[in-house]
Amino acid sequence: MTVPAPLVASDLDRTLIYSAAALYLTGEDAAAPRLLCVEVYEGRPLSYLTETAAALLTELAERTTFVPATTRTREQYRRIHLPGPPPEFAVCANGGHLLVRGESDPDWQRTVAARLAARCAPLDEVRAHLVRTADPAWLRTARTAEDLFAYLVVERSLLPENWVKDLAAWAEPRGWTISLQGRKIYAVPQPLTKSAAVAEVARRTGATGILAAGDSLLDTDLLLAADRGWRPGHGELADTGWRAPHVTALRERGVAAGELIARAFLAGVTDPGRA
Repeated sequence: MTVPAPLVASDLDRTLIYSAAALYLTGEDAAAPRLLCVEVYEGRPLSYLTETAAALLTELAERTTFVPATTRTREQYRRIHLPGPPPEFAVCANGGHLLVRGESDPDWQRTVAARLAARCAPLDEVRAHLVRTADPAWLRTARTAEDLFAYLVVERSLLPENWVKDLAAWAEPRGWTISLQGRKIYAVPQPLTKSAAVAEVARRTGATGILAAGDSLLDTDLLLAADRGWRPGHGELADTGWRAPHVTALRERGVAAGELIARAFLAGVTDPGRA
């Protein structure tokens, strides 16, 4: 009997696509891989993957349901032009929006709103605490995203060692999660998860398995919900030594890790029994 191909859900930034600063090209310049730009911002190239990864993702999208799952807002996500056909489903705002053929699904929006109202302190309260406790010496910007979560842009070298830990301790009993990613500190409601939105896609498509990848604390729920997962050798999960029995911890960093993840996804789809 033929085993149906699993659904594939992946984080984007620093998992499949990379800014120039995150490429981690440490070898000889002459041996560097050819890169494809997949995002332009304010007229300048911003995000890349290898041409090999692009070919792998194109084939992947032709064989199964591929779901980009990102913390980006819808506007930020729409700047990305991944290789292959446009994904039918995409998860934005860390699960706050489920895009179906490019449009946010209203039923999912109502489901998310009800969960947040029942289980979390209000966004305004959390944002006010972030701004009040941050030091102007290292705080660069305070923003909200999609009226769902908040984040700070900071000068990482000046950030006090225990500030994020103390913030997490304050946020947890209020139903919020804190994640430090590069120069950004995210405060996200605990029910706002990529895994919940991806599970909804699996329900709608009838998928019987999920493959996933991610690099940050906000990806742990997605990885734990998957049948098999991968994380790169960089990022918040690698830095903290996070592991799970069914999640492969790659040694590779940067855009090379992204290519390996794309290759693993395709192998898992073409041979579901092995994945």
